[in-house]
Amino acid sequence: MAITVRDLRALKQRGERFVMLTAYDYPTARILDEAGIPVILVGDSVGNNVLGYDTTLPVTMEEMLHHCRAVARGVRNAIVVGDMPFMSFHTSIDEGVRNAGRFLKEGGAHAVKLERPAIDMAAAIVERGIPVMGHIGLGPQSIHAMGGYRVQGRDEEGARRLLDEAQALDKAGVFSLVLEGIPAELAGRITEAVSTPTIGIGAGPHCDGQVLVINDLLGLGFGTYPKFAKPYADLRTVITEAVRTFGEDVAAGRFPDEDHSYH
Repeated sequence: MAITVRDLRALKQRGERFVMLTAYDYPTARILDEAGIPVILVGDSVGNNVLGYDTTLPVTMEEMLHHCRAVARGVRNAIVVGDMPFMSFHTSIDEGVRNAGRFLKEGGAHAVKLERPAIDMAAAIVERGIPVMGHIGLGPQSIHAMGGYRVQGRDEEGARRLLDEAQALDKAGVFSLVLEGIPAELAGRITEAVSTPTIGIGAGPHCDGQVLVINDLLGLGFGTYPKFAKPYADLRTVITEAVRTFGEDVAAGRFPDEDHSYH
């Protein structure tokens, strides 16, 4: 049965935790959907993890829509959320609403995510019948303004600001709220203060749900992983060994063998 935004709120009310994962292509999306993942985010993290950019900032609407369409084709039950890229909703309400609509009309998504508080923008998009996922705390799109990937809300002033933003977004009608890179205790306070489900990434265990980038979860990254990311597999090593073995088999004449040849 297809998951809806109402189902997520019901999970919060019952005290049941859930997960969200990123996906950027058809096969990954299909695997996640068949595994029962209720929310799949087509994140602008596609820039870092698939397209080879250093940050998420260069990612365009066209690139996001391309990957969103691929993910949507692989999903039957999960909520597909399109991540609105940098400068796609920053200049005017009209532009933000138009780009949000493109994710549903052209990308096949069911909802959009807005990084930064963007409270008026969120309210305007919700008013048009488009479900919105909020996102506060550490924002990769604001990496330069924040001076890098820095935990947010560590002092009382910053904590109060994030709590106010969360309550304002809740009032604006967001169906869920990502809390990124904030102290666990603050995430717990926010989760209790809002009616909408919270989804944590680097925000401790007290959120209603948790999200990870699929590349981090599967061990497909290069270099070190963020403190909050737990690789549940080491697919980079598995893939490396598989392609090396293939090369060795071809060089030695072991592949293709009789079982893999037509006659």
